[in-house]
Amino acid sequence: MDLSSQRQAVDGQVEVAFKVNGTAERLRVDPRTTLLDALRERLQLTGTKKGCDRGQCGACTVHVDGRRVLSCLTLVAMVEGREVTTIEGLAEDDQLHPVQRAFIECDGFQCGFCTPGQIMSAVAVLREGHATTDAQIREAMSGNICRCGAYPAIVEAVKQARS
Repeated sequence: MDLSSQRQAVDGQVEVAFKVNGTAERLRVDPRTTLLDALRERLQLTGTKKGCDRGQCGACTVHVDGRRVLSCLTLVAMVEGREVTTIEGLAEDDQLHPVQRAFIECDGFQCGFCTPGQIMSAVAVLREGHATTDAQIREAMSGNICRCGAYPAIVEAVKQARS
């Protein structure tokens, strides 16, 4: 048993290496640590929100290897060697992502708490090709709850970003 294996066995921590928004990260964490907590507490990427912490609201949506996931239900150990994109990683330089711009232009938010998860889901919905009708957009975005009820503006933002 090498020294790193001994350290892992003694303190119960695991080392996880992955990329976040294009930057290589290496964390030593409790194996029960969620991706959401690692992003917010260890990497200070607080754009991803902790809503229900039960996978029911979508506020914590991020992309792992281009697919949307609920970071509150994903253990950080599961993203070993993978690419994670958060709301902070969508914009390029000073240019907002088209979905971010559309949310602003269409007033696709009110309090803003759910907005990062809504935007991350909308980006994936557009990439997946599930945004051809209003009904498809609503269905594909149904895992993201907006307590303020900004749904009509969210649908408009997705449609605007689509064009």
